[in-house]
Amino acid sequence: MIARDILTFLLLVILPFLFIDLRFFRRKKAWWKRVLWWIICAAMVGYTVYLAMERDFIPGNDRILILYGYLFLLGLVIIPMWTFSICSLLGKACSWIVRKCKKHPKAKPHNYGNLMGTLSVPAVWFVLFWGTFVGFNKLEVNHQTYVSEKIPEAFDGYRIVLFSDAHVGSYQKHNSWLLQRAVDSINAQKPDIILFVGDLQNIQPTELYPHIDVLEKLKAKDGVYSVLGNHDYAEYIGADEAMKVANCRETVSLERQMGWNVLLNEHGTIEHGKDHMILAGMENDGDGKRFPQKGDVDKTLENVTSDDFILMMEHDPSAWRRKIVTDGRAQLTLSGHTHKMQFSIFGWCPLSLTGKEYNGWYKEGDQQLFVTAGLGGLIPFRFGATGEIVVLTLRRE
Repeated sequence: MIARDILTFLLLVILPFLFIDLRFFRRKKAWWKRVLWWIICAAMVGYTVYLAMERDFIPGNDRILILYGYLFLLGLVIIPMWTFSICSLLGKACSWIVRKCKKHPKAKPHNYGNLMGTLSVPAVWFVLFWGTFVGFNKLEVNHQTYVSEKIPEAFDGYRIVLFSDAHVGSYQKHNSWLLQRAVDSINAQKPDIILFVGDLQNIQPTELYPHIDVLEKLKAKDGVYSVLGNHDYAEYIGADEAMKVANCRETVSLERQMGWNVLLNEHGTIEHGKDHMILAGMENDGDGKRFPQKGDVDKTLENVTSDDFILMMEHDPSAWRRKIVTDGRAQLTLSGHTHKMQFSIFGWCPLSLTGKEYNGWYKEGDQQLFVTAGLGGLIPFRFGATGEIVVLTLRRE
């Protein structure tokens, strides 16, 4: 994670130290304060460089707390310094403008940016502590309804429990109860079918072993179905291609050992009486750079016509417009991947500025997409974007 953009992380650490030193410490006579200030900066730089030497995207399960400690320090020290520095700069700019506009340009108006910056620090700390120790531990059951005349009569009232982005490697001994609670909550909905739309692990299948006995307890009348997410392909480890392929196969094998039906660019038929629906699972189809692009909609829906009701599972919602909408056959697509950024304020998420599909319902003609906020996360933090399981009921129009 750090090694992918070491320069950005180093600038993130060093620049606020430099600004505050030049702005407030340079003219101070207490030289020891500046020395102490730069010792703290050097420690953070050293921590950054140490993590940048990690060959995998994140440290292994036995060392992942090292990464979490670093990210917590960023939130505790570096981000508050950035908010203070930005507010101070804006305040200084406003003071300069006011001085230029006044009749007495030598007068120095007060820089209220410093006050605003100081007040922003406890606000950042509140977000950090709440998101880490409270928000990540919360779980919502999100009830949704999908209405369409295409739904076969026998599937009117059909209950689907959807979940995504479990990232079980983030559950350590102290919080493994969160995964058990999620499984119990899913089973308590008495679903007709359970759908998991990817990212079961963080980087490798060894993370699954401590949690297999919990995950295999998921039960539904028509079974548990899953697709792979970008993290499930083991492409975020420092290994050769053969090892990555072997790890991906192991992940698929473990899911199948748990009784899950893994769909890899393929589909199956769910039958109820004389009616049926097509359940399709397309492999992760991201940008092909940071996220694997392996989705093949033609292979997934081979020999399937639009006369059938088709429910598509695809981890990355960006594939919906790129491949699924253009294909035109799947009426309903279910995705995850975005986690709703694991952050929102009063219902507003910064991802909304991208114009991309990131959470909730989207419609294009007769086709619809639902994106869940996901269950967990690579980083155990959620503020205003609570982890969820989705109970989706199908209704015939």
